[in-house]
Amino acid sequence: MEMAKTREIIIKDQSETEQFGYELGQQVQPGTVIALIGDLGTGKTTLTKSIARGLGIDDVITSPTFNIVKEYRSGRLPMFHFDVYRIGDVDEMFEIGYEEYFFGEGVCVVEWADIIEEIIPEDAMIIRISYGASEGERIYEIEEN
Repeated sequence: MEMAKTREIIIKDQSETEQFGYELGQQVQPGTVIALIGDLGTGKTTLTKSIARGLGIDDVITSPTFNIVKEYRSGRLPMFHFDVYRIGDVDEMFEIGYEEYFFGEGVCVVEWADIIEEIIPEDAMIIRISYGASEGERIYEIEEN
């Protein structure tokens, strides 16, 4: 079994969040799952918007809080944006057919991924976001297999 590689990045402000997300969006491949974990207000949706921009998606990205998943298909790859904050049970993910998204040809970005960690694929990129020392600063702990 291969050990996950973990690295830490200090993000100083929103523009660095946007740059990081944009570059990540340009690099991701079909079937990539990006699991975002962090408290309310740490910038998960801002990062998701930037990933979408890097994918060439020009739609307005909003949090899918009441839908669980929103689909965006205008970029070089489709992006499926999950917000599982309000999910009551992991079975709800089975009901929406999450496997077709996670193991398909698009890119999945999952906000609040810790809620459904038992179904996050082993090869997912996990980004744990925490507040940094100064206002606007974030610490990204990135785990990749």
